[in-house]
Amino acid sequence: MNLSCFRSLLFLGAIFVGVIQAKDFPDKPIHLIIPFAPGGVTDIGGRYIAQQLAQKLGVEVYAENKSGASGNIGASFVANAEPDGYTLLVGFDGTLVINPHIFEKIPFNTLKDFAPIGKIGDAALILLANPSVPAKTVKEVIALSLKDPKGLSYATSGIGVTPHIAGELLKQKTGANLVSIPYKSGGQAIIGLIGGDVPLAFTNLAGATQYVESGQLRPIAISAKSRVPSLPNVPTFIESGYPEIAVMSWIGLLAPAKTPKPVIIRINQALNEILNSEQAKEKFGALGILTTPTTPERFAEELKFDLNLYEKIVKTAGIKAP
Repeated sequence: MNLSCFRSLLFLGAIFVGVIQAKDFPDKPIHLIIPFAPGGVTDIGGRYIAQQLAQKLGVEVYAENKSGASGNIGASFVANAEPDGYTLLVGFDGTLVINPHIFEKIPFNTLKDFAPIGKIGDAALILLANPSVPAKTVKEVIALSLKDPKGLSYATSGIGVTPHIAGELLKQKTGANLVSIPYKSGGQAIIGLIGGDVPLAFTNLAGATQYVESGQLRPIAISAKSRVPSLPNVPTFIESGYPEIAVMSWIGLLAPAKTPKPVIIRINQALNEILNSEQAKEKFGALGILTTPTTPERFAEELKFDLNLYEKIVKTAGIKAP
């Protein structure tokens, strides 16, 4: 037997094994790893997906929190798990496409160590102002920031998180003199903004809506491509004349690299059935997330794009993990 025939047989054998695995999959509980502490948007969304996957796949799906190091611990756990489809990751953009650029060392490679299954949803960010700030539009915020040599500060939920990146992108693309003030959480950033400790804040839409509706905070613009139903009167950065500030935070589902393709397809089909349901749209909509059913290939392309995009922003801003 020549080398070419041998390789062909190996390839066919791999396909056969993958088909068998997909046919029998799943036949035992699945562990869905959430790389953050309970209570946040990623945790709530991940637990809902676990519950729904259990119904679709006919086995128990256990949602497990493995938090620490900005999601790196949980992500590393999945990256090193058996690639059989029984250990999955609820991936967060901050962990997978920002952390690789802000941490000196990271225990996984986003593109090499994971097999993308599908994106769960996108979450818009919003730029807010304390009502005392004499700026109501993005243009006015930029102008106000340039009046003071010290710049205009904006609160975020931490160093290197997506809201921080969005603020740096706005700074880089417009020349605005903005200064990031990291808080321990998005909730604390909002409290600081309401109290007047900072004039602005970049945060996830879900945590800000109630304060905008009550008039406690003034919305400047959102980072979505179109206006969101929960705040229909708030313009996008695109409408405001800044099309490059269309930054979305996201969560998605991934498996360890080398998980058989038929297994990936099976989970993707179940995930997309969930995301296309009205119940899921309402559930995630309440969290400020727009469901985004897609293919594993498309999700992989987005991972590559975001890794390149954020690398440039992080390097220019000189952001390093604390």
